[in-house]
Amino acid sequence: MDSEQAPWHLLVLSLPTAGATARMRIWRALKALGCAALRDGAYLLPAHPEHHDALQALADECLREGGSAWLLSAMPDRTADAQTYPALFDRREDYASLRKTWAETAPTLATLGVAELTRLHKKLRREFEALRAIDFFPNEAGLETDAAWRDFSARIERLRSPDEPQEADGTVPPRLDAALYQGRLWATRRSLWVDRVASAWLIRRFIDRSARFLWLAQPADCPPEALGFDFDGAVFSHVGDRVTFETLLESFGLTGDAALVRLGALVHGLDVGGPLAPEASGFEAVLAGARERLPDDDALLAEASAMLDSLHAHFQRAAQRPQTPSRITP
Repeated sequence: MDSEQAPWHLLVLSLPTAGATARMRIWRALKALGCAALRDGAYLLPAHPEHHDALQALADECLREGGSAWLLSAMPDRTADAQTYPALFDRREDYASLRKTWAETAPTLATLGVAELTRLHKKLRREFEALRAIDFFPNEAGLETDAAWRDFSARIERLRSPDEPQEADGTVPPRLDAALYQGRLWATRRSLWVDRVASAWLIRRFIDRSARFLWLAQPADCPPEALGFDFDGAVFSHVGDRVTFETLLESFGLTGDAALVRLGALVHGLDVGGPLAPEASGFEAVLAGARERLPDDDALLAEASAMLDSLHAHFQRAAQRPQTPSRITP
């Protein structure tokens, strides 16, 4: 049977009874892949090249441990089976369990410090992303949980950054001439985090190369001559579903730079939730570490700027590569 036509991969394996450690390791790997167990030793996944490679690696490991393994391409003989197999991958209960955990955790958030909130947020997000990665047949449960995660994540972010700007109605200002914004004083809240530090980098690299920055204890401290950003009432802040970085891109006509747009998507996902770029978790981890060890926001901006320069170069190179058609099968 042609594996390109068969809709399922079927792994049948058997391990020696003495190999308890190997059995547990392989079982955990099968669970992480999202396999459905047809019976003990028979595991099903939707046909996909990545699934095939991962299952083949587990089959090879099983053979090395002295067991037996067969990786097959499977096609249901009956229409009823074709409808039954996807039901084996229904993640409703798993999503409900996540939402229950978030609901039980929410009342305790106010008792946690910033570092604890950051660790908790990362842990719970990893769990959610792992489940979404194996939700091969999405339904309304995933959409409901995605909305619940955005609310829960925003609650954590409000505690980590109490003055974080709220989404505002309105439109981005008409195209602004960067030549009129040179050598200005720009102000935002101190203790820089993702959107603020990325926006400051964007300002200095692409808008006002002579920019001076003022880090505010609270938004009310912003002097009238300063251009405020990323707080409620600032000149540049969240507009609609855009975070401040994206508002600046639109305002100064920088959306033609594909690498900056990708950076904007990364900042958006980390700041207010949504799909995360593969590079997002690494950037967040390094930024969190830098914020722990550096004495002030000027030093933090300098270090973060090097990271953002590198990410921008990385995205530029990726944008120049020829794109190959995706072969992902639901």
